[in-house]
Amino acid sequence: MRIIGIDPGLRVTGFGVIDKQGQQLAYVASGVIRSGDGDLPTRLGVLYRGIRTLLDEHRPDMAAIEQVFVNVNPQSTLLLGQARGAALCALVSAEIPISEYTPMQLKQAVVGTGRAGKEQVQAMVTRLLRLNGMPSTDAADALGVAICHAHGGTMLGALGEAAGPLAARRAVRVRRGRLIG
Repeated sequence: MRIIGIDPGLRVTGFGVIDKQGQQLAYVASGVIRSGDGDLPTRLGVLYRGIRTLLDEHRPDMAAIEQVFVNVNPQSTLLLGQARGAALCALVSAEIPISEYTPMQLKQAVVGTGRAGKEQVQAMVTRLLRLNGMPSTDAADALGVAICHAHGGTMLGALGEAAGPLAARRAVRVRRGRLIG
């Protein structure tokens, strides 16, 4: 299974592509898409086209994207949400299943604590994927969200299918990376 992870941002959107075979994870590619200068619609178009190009090149089976956190500055949160929307539109237009993870879930899956710093995520991504060099923070976060999906997303999906009638009768949710009823 090939997974693309996306860490959305208006100026810089990180991406990471990994393969999962059994319990083994293998690095495929990572980097960033820079939207450049210009008006908002132009920058969102750059992000959309950049992600579509990546999807055509790497042909992922699934996508994982980081959820927007509410920032102190409402304008920043709004702009980040629009960048995330451009990324989601690119993924949806390619008909790729999408899972969403909070920054805390990503950090918990990669580092083991939801309060890990960016440097810790970078270091663990480098170690888990046996990389020769350390990726940028945006690329590391994108690889981290793909790793998060590889470790937990597929398991949660299987649990949801196995729950069958239980899930139909009672809402099953995820809180802090744990399945709750």
